[in-house]
Amino acid sequence: MMAYILTAAANLLVGASVGLCGVAGFLLPMFYTTCLHMGVTESLALSFAAFIISGILGSGNYKKAGNLDIPFGIRLSIGSLIGAAAGVKLNLIISEDVVKIFLYLVVLLSGISILLRKDKEKEESREKRFRISEHLPATLLLGAATGCICSLSGAGGPVLVMPLLVVLGIPVRTAVGVALFNSIFIGIPAVIGYMAQCEIKSMIPMLLLALVTHGIGVWFGSVKAVCVNQTILKRGIAVFSIAIAVLKLAGVF
Repeated sequence: MMAYILTAAANLLVGASVGLCGVAGFLLPMFYTTCLHMGVTESLALSFAAFIISGILGSGNYKKAGNLDIPFGIRLSIGSLIGAAAGVKLNLIISEDVVKIFLYLVVLLSGISILLRKDKEKEESREKRFRISEHLPATLLLGAATGCICSLSGAGGPVLVMPLLVVLGIPVRTAVGVALFNSIFIGIPAVIGYMAQCEIKSMIPMLLLALVTHGIGVWFGSVKAVCVNQTILKRGIAVFSIAIAVLKLAGVF
């Protein structure tokens, strides 16, 4: 019973954080492996199922606000589908201990990137600035690379994809919308691949609980986003993520 209570609480909190600021999904697989002592495969299956829900709800809100470039998102996601499938294959042939170390490193780097990231776009000449949305091969390659890394490690997608899109010429709000949309297509092959390695019947109750509570959290967070100082929230998530990752890595080494 305690495992179900903790799962509901974790998904509500992480879902709310995703709805509020677009990040924090990468904490879910660490919760399952650290707090519930679940295997990596089961942890990633539950996490990516939740990421699909947050991607659908989150990108839907960004589309309503006019901050989702669907044609570009589809091109990026074509690459991500291929990359995510490859990431699942790599995960299944790499030892679980190595995958956990990779997960902790991704969480650590994600936390650092959140602290270092600046939300305000720099004023640059539009003519001189490189825009990845205008280059199909680069878009497909980025989607494949990030999809592979995310599905292998358990990173939700936005925390990795969003800052890269901003660097590559996509406006910040559009980058968040596209990253959430893209996380759906990273999550689909990841869920299929990891669920195939699990005892699905025994996971159904926890899976349903995780999906419902995560969805509630994302919806609530997206509604309250305008009422919360996102900079403070992101920094809090970043510090917490770095601390947890450092502790886990210290225990490994």
